[in-house]
Amino acid sequence: MDAFDLSTILLVAFSLFLTAILFQNRSSKNTKLLPPGSFGWPVIGETIDFLFTNPENFVSDRMNKYSPDIFKTKILGEKTAVICGPNGHKFLFSNEEKLFTAFRTHSMQRIFRSYQSKHPPHNSGSTRVIRQPGFFKPEALARYLGEMDLITKELLQSHWEGKNEIETYPFAKILTLTLAGRFFIGSTKIAKLVRYFDDITLGLHAMILNVPGTAFYRANKAAIAVREELMEVIKEKKEEMGKGVKMQDILCHMILVRDDANNGELMGENEIADKIMGLLVAGYSTVATTITFLVKYVGHRSDIYEKILAEQMEIAAGKKTGELLGWEDMNKMKYSWNVICETMRLTPPLQGTFREVLTDFTYAGYTIPKGWKVYWTTSSTKKNPAYFEDPEEFDPSRYEKCNGPIPYTYVPFGGGPRMCPGKEYARLAILTFLHNVVMKYKWELLLPHEKIVGDMMPTPQNGLPIRLHHH
Repeated sequence: MDAFDLSTILLVAFSLFLTAILFQNRSSKNTKLLPPGSFGWPVIGETIDFLFTNPENFVSDRMNKYSPDIFKTKILGEKTAVICGPNGHKFLFSNEEKLFTAFRTHSMQRIFRSYQSKHPPHNSGSTRVIRQPGFFKPEALARYLGEMDLITKELLQSHWEGKNEIETYPFAKILTLTLAGRFFIGSTKIAKLVRYFDDITLGLHAMILNVPGTAFYRANKAAIAVREELMEVIKEKKEEMGKGVKMQDILCHMILVRDDANNGELMGENEIADKIMGLLVAGYSTVATTITFLVKYVGHRSDIYEKILAEQMEIAAGKKTGELLGWEDMNKMKYSWNVICETMRLTPPLQGTFREVLTDFTYAGYTIPKGWKVYWTTSSTKKNPAYFEDPEEFDPSRYEKCNGPIPYTYVPFGGGPRMCPGKEYARLAILTFLHNVVMKYKWELLLPHEKIVGDMMPTPQNGLPIRLHHH
């Protein structure tokens, strides 16, 4: 056998060897049936559609095209499965920390620098820190409620009194950031940084393009400014604590808490600042958005306004002059809360959140591989006529019928172990605002058909201007 024949045989043998490997790999991959859908364009995937089209349309279009249960996509650099419908919600909420854990977008990790730490999100997240001492338990919130009522009254007095017209959205942002600042860090001075918090919120789900004019660039600059302000607050807080001043707020707890995941060491000031900034962002935009659209929807319906007013007047009649709202009063605001629930159904304060898959799992006959991301969203159920009759109609009474919506169809705060810990805080803040406003004012929308801009963060284009009428 000459050298030519030997080389030919070796080449054929090598080719057969490669073919066998490729066939084996392909066969093993074919045993995993991935969800239907498309990864979109190279590199960017379907990120542009996700960020710049209505989230509800993004989800419903793909549910209709691929599957009502699950579809795959690629957004923000990640292969992602979107699990839909009430069964999907139940599956997600029931398998937290078993099949998947929290995932922060890459832009979020870059904006909140300490989130890039060596500790995984479920071990070092700020929600873990604040759940332990029970800051959001009813008894803790009840102690804060009177102050929440007082701050709301003072801000309405300074911003609304003596005016015939106001812009709702800018006021809602000032109010919610003031309340969040007082609750989380024991200071209202952070409220002057409203525009920075807007920029941060918009940058949380942005493409990482750190060049002037982009959402990520603005968010990064805003985070630096907020971090500097928070560092000053932390230093002041430490000085006061060193003098023996007793304080009870989340910032004080973070200063003192020792992190078991970090050899029992105290958190550094930069990490505390990032975690507090994350809490402030979460407690700011969601509540401000709900307050704004509450005013919008009620402004369209005088019949709903009159029912809210009647309920709030009955509560006020049972209180002494100057007495602040109490926990029992909040529990009497049943119709008012139904109106807020309907507001959050039509305009959810949170569009969705991401999870990271911890291990391969199967759902609806499809396999989602380890390392993929799962996107949870309210968009797959909130306007589905199978779950909500006349879904486009604003109807607070739907929460009184047959014990309310079908389980897992109405989930504005998520569910399971990772349900938003600030749900009760948000309820109190919005009800307190509503009580104080309807007791003094009726309003009309100056732009009834005002355009809503922004997709991940819906915003009235002109700030929702209203004309006030005093009682």
